[in-house]
Amino acid sequence: MTNKELDKALDIVSELLTGKEVSKNGENAFLYDEYQSSAEVYDIVQMMMKKMNINLYEYNYGLFISAGYGNRVFGYSNEELKKEMGIKLNRELYLCYFIIYIVITRFYSDSKSFAFVEYVKAEDIIAGVDGSLKNIINDIKVLNMEEVETNSFKEIALTWEDMPVIGQGDGAARASRGSKAGFVKLVLNFLTNEELLMESEGRYYPRDRFKAMIENYFDDYKGRIYE
Repeated sequence: MTNKELDKALDIVSELLTGKEVSKNGENAFLYDEYQSSAEVYDIVQMMMKKMNINLYEYNYGLFISAGYGNRVFGYSNEELKKEMGIKLNRELYLCYFIIYIVITRFYSDSKSFAFVEYVKAEDIIAGVDGSLKNIINDIKVLNMEEVETNSFKEIALTWEDMPVIGQGDGAARASRGSKAGFVKLVLNFLTNEELLMESEGRYYPRDRFKAMIENYFDDYKGRIYE
């Protein structure tokens, strides 16, 4: 390893950590070429990302990163995420996590072909959450409220079931905690702000960073939800 190779690797890591694009066709194409052509640069970048608990993904001739599990420097804590999304309660945060999972499965459900749908709409996500929680909600109806465990899927289902589809006096496009449509919009806004999705006329399209993360998720976990 030479100083030149170390410098190139540091440049790549620095650009990625500051949100810059490192891809074959971007303004940092020369760095992407170094990553692909130099085994030493590749190994240094991989080692540094692993040491910092950062996931590094390759997709469509580009490099993308996300914070590793429990990474408090480059990721969000639960409290930070609640503040970022405009919610207050843990059960609301867990509902948002579940909505994100539904967004993923609506875009990409086939781990064999890596086939993405072109876009989704908010109503698609609402229908997906309704369908996924339907059996849980039916089971809850025969239980006492005291039997519903805190932070369980049953509590998530109750939080969802208790909300109207659209809040009173709200438009369908308004992000809020008071309705199913509002909650879905909160999540979609967050994913858009994180540059994972792109919105156009109510349609949400997956960006390459989103695709890279999801393909690796399905490879690693085969579509499971964390228990």
